[in-house]
Amino acid sequence: MEVYYADGSVHAVDEAKTAVEVNVTGWDSTESAPAFSSAVDASIVGQVRELSVPRAFVAVTDLETDETVTVGSDRDARSFSDSSYELRVETPLKLFIRVEDPFSLSLSDYDRITVSFPERTTVGVGFRSSSESPPETVVVPETPEGVAAAIESFSMAHRSTTADRSFHSMRTHPPLVEFGEELSIPDAVMDARPDTGVQLSLPPDLGSLLVAAPLAYYLGADLETEPGTSPQLKAAGESIRLGTGRAFEQAVASLLRRCFWLDCLVRSAGPHGDVLQETALLEELAIEATDLYAAGVDERVLAYHVADFERIADRLPKWHLSLYPEPSYENVQCLPYVVANVPQVFSPRPDTLSGPDRLDSSLSDFYRYEIGSISTVELQTAELGESHYHGWLADGVVLDTFKAILAAYENRARFRDRADEPISIVSVLNEGEMSDEHAQAADIYRRRAKQLDIDVDVRESLTTAELARTIESRTDLLHFIGHCEESGLRCPDGNLSISSVSTSRAQTFFLNACGSYEEGLEMVRKGSVAGAVTFEKVLDSHAAKVGTAFARLVAHGYSIERALSLSRRRVIMGKDYAVVGDGTHVLTQTESVVGPEVSLTRESEDKFSLTYQMPTPNQIGSKMAVYLEESDKPSLNGSTQEFTLDRTELVRFLRSGGFVVIYQKDIHWPTELADQLEN
Repeated sequence: MEVYYADGSVHAVDEAKTAVEVNVTGWDSTESAPAFSSAVDASIVGQVRELSVPRAFVAVTDLETDETVTVGSDRDARSFSDSSYELRVETPLKLFIRVEDPFSLSLSDYDRITVSFPERTTVGVGFRSSSESPPETVVVPETPEGVAAAIESFSMAHRSTTADRSFHSMRTHPPLVEFGEELSIPDAVMDARPDTGVQLSLPPDLGSLLVAAPLAYYLGADLETEPGTSPQLKAAGESIRLGTGRAFEQAVASLLRRCFWLDCLVRSAGPHGDVLQETALLEELAIEATDLYAAGVDERVLAYHVADFERIADRLPKWHLSLYPEPSYENVQCLPYVVANVPQVFSPRPDTLSGPDRLDSSLSDFYRYEIGSISTVELQTAELGESHYHGWLADGVVLDTFKAILAAYENRARFRDRADEPISIVSVLNEGEMSDEHAQAADIYRRRAKQLDIDVDVRESLTTAELARTIESRTDLLHFIGHCEESGLRCPDGNLSISSVSTSRAQTFFLNACGSYEEGLEMVRKGSVAGAVTFEKVLDSHAAKVGTAFARLVAHGYSIERALSLSRRRVIMGKDYAVVGDGTHVLTQTESVVGPEVSLTRESEDKFSLTYQMPTPNQIGSKMAVYLEESDKPSLNGSTQEFTLDRTELVRFLRSGGFVVIYQKDIHWPTELADQLEN
């Protein structure tokens, strides 16, 4: 990680290109400061009169009394007397400020938190990255028993057995899985496995093991596989029967949701947990957080199991992600990349797509300018779980899911080491009549480049050889605007099939061209992580709307799947667009940890109803902050909060920027919407 002072700010950037900027007033670098109590990857020391940090909840710990105070949306200054303090700020890189003098905290204009000192004060500013070292590898036989051993090893990736394990930062990357004739698990993995007292008994089949993997990982369960076994979980001397077939899948998903969310509420009793808006729900279940916080995992599981969870379930966030893997050994190798995100897992059950599921393509007269034969995809529908996002790791192409394959997850690691390089974006226009979309997208990227370290390259009319070289060159985002036919992406001298390129070094992409699904999937097979594609012909005007919205959202830190999901709202034929690869992947950061999403309804001339949420496919277990007067506590990421605002307060809130607004059935950028509402 690199940390330095320049141009009135302290800057930090890690190897995954995650960056944080701390504005400082009157900075003079010094060599000594109080030591941090928390682990930091890099730090800088200086004398300063004032610091301001990105909007986030701040936990202030008095190191002499060990008391922690959380400062959220209160705009009135909070003063802290003479003592030793460490401030923990929930920015994309964990930010720590160490000080031994009085100071005050205040929130101004929704977007910054200011730390002020009565006189020049020596402070330490430290950062900790969420970027991880390469994980260990376990080798297991290609058998259900071998798979069970691999899943058992995943629990070594937890940093705590307390309810703190629900924090996103407390779950690291589990060991990778390889198959061999003999079982080989490194001593470091075995030594790090906690004894949680939880055991899962399952039949020895891949389908059951894949479904149960996230639950086994989160609870640190031992796995027992015996033919004819009725699935059950044993904890604290009690057995919980899980049923069979679909009932088994629903029971596992329900138990995972119950244990995870209640851990999130119970952790408020620990030294790192804030009192959330949802914490009060524990009272309705007669659960005492202080009794369970540090209890064994098995004791908490049993306490959660007997609680009347359904009484509060609808007041907790909707689950973030469901995956649908075909029971195969290749998909077992996907597990280390996904289980730390604790998805729900279900068996894939595709079905024939009925006519009403999609609009008929009778609008063909209005589709993009004459093209040759395009590659079409036979779409299916499926029974999907109750989650915001869905990943399909099975045969077929299913609506409302992203198409994931093992290569996407393996490719992700190749793009992490780029701290010393700018984010590279290449926008390619290969059809002149689509120049408006190209110009708008390029302008979006250039504006974002002024805020982040981004290198934007705009190219036009690339030949097959030039386009191949572009794909084979390292790029973080390739935005292709043009046509796609069965034989590949159209160029002035012919068509380029991705199967003919040696490798794809475009980390992410948008092939905004008719019928680009197969070419996009091939880019993932050849080295990319994720990208947006189309299934068949798309309207020219629709393509421009989706393309420019996608460009803006990805550049502002929204995951690939979430960016496309929001962008598709702009057009009637939104289901013609989909994501291939790891849809949870994020290219750049947001100013906050997760990009917010606001829905706005006008109630009267001067009154508005505002709904605020962060339905991200990753970062489960983190918390979100809403910087409005009515919001005095953080809430769980994924929760929905509602407010009523007058025009003045709404415009002021929108001016803080950094999020997307859904208003009058379209998506808007907040500062632009603020301009409209003021006029």
